[in-house]
Amino acid sequence: MPPHRSKSEKNDGMAKHLRRDPYEVLGVLRNSSDQEIKSAYRKMALNCFRYHPDKNGNDPVAADMFKEVTFSYNILSDPDKRRQYDTAGFEAVEADNQELELDLSSLGAVNTMFAALFSKLGVPIKTTVSATVLEEALNGAVIIRPLQLGQPISRKVEKQCAHFYSVTITEDEARDGFVCRVQSSDKSKFKLLYFELEENGGLSLALQEDSAKTGKVTSAGMYFLGFPVYCLDQTTNSVAAAKDPDAAFFKKLDGFQPCEITELKPGKHVFAVYGDNFFKSVSYTIEAICAAPFREEKENLRAVEAEILSKRAELSKFETEYREVLAQFTEMTSRYTKEMQEIDELLKQRNEIHASYTTIPLNKRSSSGKKSKAACKEAKEDGEVRDRKPSTRDRTKKKWYNIPLKVDKRKPC
Repeated sequence: MPPHRSKSEKNDGMAKHLRRDPYEVLGVLRNSSDQEIKSAYRKMALNCFRYHPDKNGNDPVAADMFKEVTFSYNILSDPDKRRQYDTAGFEAVEADNQELELDLSSLGAVNTMFAALFSKLGVPIKTTVSATVLEEALNGAVIIRPLQLGQPISRKVEKQCAHFYSVTITEDEARDGFVCRVQSSDKSKFKLLYFELEENGGLSLALQEDSAKTGKVTSAGMYFLGFPVYCLDQTTNSVAAAKDPDAAFFKKLDGFQPCEITELKPGKHVFAVYGDNFFKSVSYTIEAICAAPFREEKENLRAVEAEILSKRAELSKFETEYREVLAQFTEMTSRYTKEMQEIDELLKQRNEIHASYTTIPLNKRSSSGKKSKAACKEAKEDGEVRDRKPSTRDRTKKKWYNIPLKVDKRKPC
């Protein structure tokens, strides 16, 4: 099956290379089983360790290779996406618009190491919560510890595991607003999860917030304050932005989206901290806070987020203006370089024409010029010798017999 152009490639109208068939990328047949596809992906991960970031930091070739392999596996590992691709190609699954989301727990240590290495290349990797954790939560087979308001708890969670906490809030506390925050001092990756209670006693995942680096720590928070509070997804459009530094600025606020839940009802609520670190456990501190004492911060947050939304709207217009001015600047810079080169060439031709006004052949002009320079040098040296006066030492070297004597010819008395 021939590869298909993605929507972005068609809209841009640019001569980008066609995406390769996912089956071709992973080196598997169309009738390959899920296990064969998973094994092929793991094998490619092992073969790609030669692109270790310590040797190829920020290598665009390695990053592009990883994206192609991961997009291919992302399609073929999902039965629905695979069926859609087999039916109508890339356009059916909109591969360009999909984020890289992988359940690392299903692929073992090889894939986690593979993803960790390539995350250093600037390739955004959005991991999903382990299916095992979600299944245990849905079946009510998890341990839930109480979390009191204003009393932080510090613990350590293993990778691809979760610690669950329950918080009970009153009607007044729900009205004033509620905040749950987690931070890790060792800058480890984690997820803050919020679960809804099911009728059968199980838990279903409703919200998740990935940790982000803020200074010397990584942190994540959920804010239920009665008005839309936005979260910023750092991975949105980051692959495209990495290829265009200007795009990194103009698309910076594209991931600024409102949280789906603005307030919590009185009663029991369950949160969890999920260890999203690739290789080690995560040390963290979680705390639940009633927003009543933070009225000023609450209003400041509302005002700042309103300004950010306004800026996001302005950026689109500003980008158009910026691109137009940048194109003019590029054109002027190119013209400046061209004009400078042409002027230098004309002045060079002018000097050559001036030098051609003579009847002396070029080779004689060169030799006579050399002779005249040598003659001038010799004359200068001779003049220096003649002008030089004898020193005191030279005068003392004269012999006494070389001095003329005066003889008195008068007769003696």
